[in-house]
Amino acid sequence: MDTLRANPTLVIITGMSGAGKTIAVQSMEDLGFFCVDNLPPVLIPKFAELIDQSQGRIAKVALVIDLRGREFFTALSESLNYIREHYTINSEILFLDATDSVLVQRYKESRRRHPLAPEGMLLEGIQLERKLLEDLKGRASQVIDTSNLKPAQLKERIIARFTNLDRNAIAVNITSFGFKYGVPIDADLIFDVRFLPNPHYVEHLRPRTGQDPEVYEYVMKWPETQSFLSKLLDLLQFLLPLYHKEGKSQVVIGIGCTGGKHRSVALAEYLGRTLGTSETETVRVSHRDADRDRHG
Repeated sequence: MDTLRANPTLVIITGMSGAGKTIAVQSMEDLGFFCVDNLPPVLIPKFAELIDQSQGRIAKVALVIDLRGREFFTALSESLNYIREHYTINSEILFLDATDSVLVQRYKESRRRHPLAPEGMLLEGIQLERKLLEDLKGRASQVIDTSNLKPAQLKERIIARFTNLDRNAIAVNITSFGFKYGVPIDADLIFDVRFLPNPHYVEHLRPRTGQDPEVYEYVMKWPETQSFLSKLLDLLQFLLPLYHKEGKSQVVIGIGCTGGKHRSVALAEYLGRTLGTSETETVRVSHRDADRDRHG
């Protein structure tokens, strides 16, 4: 519940053009956030003043900011620093990203021009924007890679993140994936489990996923699986409190195997159940590629 946090919340939504900022702001509106689209960063302190003077009537604000040049980044940085120095407002940056190829495809489908490529050199505009946003991405409290997310899935991710605003818990997102489909670019930690015995080579297990009890048991029965999980849990139980202490509100953990269907899914499920027992963490498990190769 929102009452668990006394201080107001200010979320800056930004990222690559075409990565899903419109869906993000619609999701925040559904959560009761007061949202403003395309706000110049220099006006952020004015919104902070409005929040402060509202005496709790405006407790959740989301601002969508598109950066078109270095001066915008400078203004945003200065505005956020000003807020932290003068107000008791919890501010964070939500950065939406996607691969160049996906962004090119989305622009071609929509037939829109990229804001930094008015002459039609689409890829050059995307690469320029990525370079301009590089520093800002590094400051983001959460990065979401929307390359393989449908609009409904992106909305689900955002709602899951911002429904529970309790700062006493760190949100842990565990996602399984297949290396042959690419590494998730929003992951903080990546673990490769392709060294484990592969159910793909067991004929009756091949069409199933790691959520199936038979596949799960096959993956978990090996000594190397148990040894790896013991060491991995030890590492995560060491790291997560330190991340939380440093101020991170979310950690994305990627577990990858070849196709993202068997081994990574089973281990992600195990980690979700195990880490989910802690009072200091809220855990969500997703499987990016488990259904891609149903007919493989």
